[in-house]
Amino acid sequence: MSALLDSLAAGFDGDATRRAALDAALATGLPGPRSESWKYTSLRALERRSFGAATGGFMVDTALLADIPAPRIVFVNGGYSDALSDTAPIPGLTIGRTGAVASLPLIEDRGDAVFARLNAALADDGISLTVADGAQVERPVHLVFVGAPADGDLAWHLRHHIALGADASLTLVEHHIDAAAHRHLDNSVMSLRLADRAALRHVRLQQRDAGATSFLRTDAELQAASAYTRVDVEAGGALSRHELDVRLLGKAASLTANGVLLAGGRAHVDTRLGIRHVARDTSCELKWRGIGDQRGRVVFHGGITIDAGADGADARLSNKNLLLSPTAEIDTQPVLVIHADEVQAAHGATVGQLDPGALFYLRSRGLPAPEARRLLTTAFVREPLAAIAMPELRAQAEAGLDRALAALARA
Repeated sequence: MSALLDSLAAGFDGDATRRAALDAALATGLPGPRSESWKYTSLRALERRSFGAATGGFMVDTALLADIPAPRIVFVNGGYSDALSDTAPIPGLTIGRTGAVASLPLIEDRGDAVFARLNAALADDGISLTVADGAQVERPVHLVFVGAPADGDLAWHLRHHIALGADASLTLVEHHIDAAAHRHLDNSVMSLRLADRAALRHVRLQQRDAGATSFLRTDAELQAASAYTRVDVEAGGALSRHELDVRLLGKAASLTANGVLLAGGRAHVDTRLGIRHVARDTSCELKWRGIGDQRGRVVFHGGITIDAGADGADARLSNKNLLLSPTAEIDTQPVLVIHADEVQAAHGATVGQLDPGALFYLRSRGLPAPEARRLLTTAFVREPLAAIAMPELRAQAEAGLDRALAALARA
């Protein structure tokens, strides 16, 4: 068994159900290059590392959260911070803690889902948000996850659950940030459940320190006529992997999932989409952009499956990528599997470089080369953010993207 799994298992304290999940993870071991879903993301360096269990009690400078308004729920190194959180009551919204994971919805257990199994075995905290039937929560709820320096490298496992009742709506913003340099491991799972005609607007902003490692999984189920709109901006970290699994279970359920992936320095950014159309007349629109610079690597898998009986489905995926350095790498895999008739589906992926003609034009107008490159790359990655309907939230995402691009240029 690897040093990684040994160190994580050492912190186990749970019942027989959780023990079974841990045993399954240990028996399977870490996926290797022969695993199709991990062939572009090597775990060889990580498996030799050891992590201590995060015990909470960490504090960070409140200035780090100055631009994140209430309602705000903050975790530092995996531990809930009451001092940094601000959760004044909101009509129609119940905020709680998940505690033991046994009561949470099960997620799809694939053969290579070792980190999801570890989460099921080891998670002992997280946030639960429940929106009552018909409730319209107008103010965005901010979930903030902060990595902070500590004595040694730490690992934490959070498990969150968000449920929207019939005709309910919510705006959710995730912030994944760091107070300073660290080499911790974040292994978290979020389950989303949307009842009939519910609407969830979800933004995830992730800019991690160059030493951070994260494995995140989002598991969503959409019932009839529900709408899930999300935008991800992901940058930095030594190794960052996000799996987004969405099942469109009810008639006319819709998904819009856009994202931007930035990898500079030696960062490895991996995103894997698994979208499944189960009911008829469902739709998904997926628009993703990636940039690789220096020795960074972007991995993107866009998988769409249209089940038998899901007639009338409309599925569209676009993944465009820019290589800004000859030593960067981008691997993209658009996959479309159709088992139904009378559907509309399209997918495409490109990897290229900045247009020399456009660069020449901007240079001829007096712009220095770095500024010309910045303008072109910014324009390239801004398009997915148009899915954020709330102007102030879109401005916040754009500001985060600009900071990530600036950091990419300095890496």
